[in-house]
Amino acid sequence: MSGFDWESVKRQFPSLDQEVQGHPLTYLDNAATSHKPAYVIDAVAAHYREDCSNIHRGVHELSQRATRAFEEARKKVQRFIGAASDREVIFTRGTTESINLVAQTFGRSQLKEGDEIVLTGMEHHSNIVPWQLLAQEKGLTIRVVPVLDDGTIDLNDYEALLTDRTRLVAVIHTSNAMGTINPAQEMIRLAHGRGVPVLLDGAQAVPHGRVDVQSLDCDFFVFSGHKLYGPTGIGVLYGKEALLEAMPPWQGGGDMIRSVSFDGTTYADLPSKFEAGTPHIAGAIGLGAAVDWMMDIGPDAIGAWEHELLVAGTERLQAIPGLRIIGTGPRKVGVLSFVIDGLHPHDIGTVLDMQGVAVRTGHHCAEPLMRRFEIAATTRASFAAYNSMEDIDRLVAGIEKAKRLFS
Repeated sequence: MSGFDWESVKRQFPSLDQEVQGHPLTYLDNAATSHKPAYVIDAVAAHYREDCSNIHRGVHELSQRATRAFEEARKKVQRFIGAASDREVIFTRGTTESINLVAQTFGRSQLKEGDEIVLTGMEHHSNIVPWQLLAQEKGLTIRVVPVLDDGTIDLNDYEALLTDRTRLVAVIHTSNAMGTINPAQEMIRLAHGRGVPVLLDGAQAVPHGRVDVQSLDCDFFVFSGHKLYGPTGIGVLYGKEALLEAMPPWQGGGDMIRSVSFDGTTYADLPSKFEAGTPHIAGAIGLGAAVDWMMDIGPDAIGAWEHELLVAGTERLQAIPGLRIIGTGPRKVGVLSFVIDGLHPHDIGTVLDMQGVAVRTGHHCAEPLMRRFEIAATTRASFAAYNSMEDIDRLVAGIEKAKRLFS
């Protein structure tokens, strides 16, 4: 055992200290969103209570304090993901908006009819639909790396799809539906060997361990705050500075300009060029606090503890007759997605909820992946730093009760 003090961690989360349906809450829906420690909640509240003001344009003290906190949050994110400069960190509403920003700026300006984009068969809808919209507009072709029976991909299949027409690779770093960790560094190396830039969807990667974008050498990296113990409605687009400089703005408005006249407009420097209008100031400050919290606990320690939970949970679930785990590859984060013969995932989720156990049921915004495994949905339990072996016991007990009720 790692000796990870999950009890001390859990005590920092006020929302976890409650009962649901008469039972202590067991929260296992972390791949959808994580709960927030008091440290993050207090940081957001402090902004509204003490420093509530718009940023960048005010000369008064509150605006100055809010601006400092907002920009310090950007620097915290830069250090957290290993970006070379805080100019490479763009605040967005989340992973979805970050991907759409790249599609509508880099994609529109750099891709032309006949070009190809490579995805994998395990992508979240937010890394499929924006590229489909762009493909329809510009006459592009989307190529898809197939998913193997264990929920992984074969690098040979991936490499075979990289051709002289490939202009972008956009792939999920870690599958939200299965927990599979893709071989991102090797995928990037192979793409760069053909001069092809790579976007990594890191929404499910950053909560579970250390990420270094320079070591990965990805061209774009996107993630959301709410899966990282931070607020909803805030996210990040990392991009290599040279690429961001060459990309046109996506949205126009205040703060993204240098000068405006009716004869024309010149744009602000990075990162402001991509941050039109009043941003989610409290969200960015809360994300900065979440990064502080993660670094204090230790991303590697969190990842190691979640791996222990994954190993134990996998063993317990595989012992249940009729249960099949979807995604059994050798490299995973703490996600257990499963089906049970004769039971609908929604029925399983409802019975678990009656026991105070929160899981996710459905297609997890990964319908193509569900069709690959010839299923409509799964039940998904996903771990975070505050989960425990006792949570696995409650999950298993709830599953066994569902089997008794519906058998």
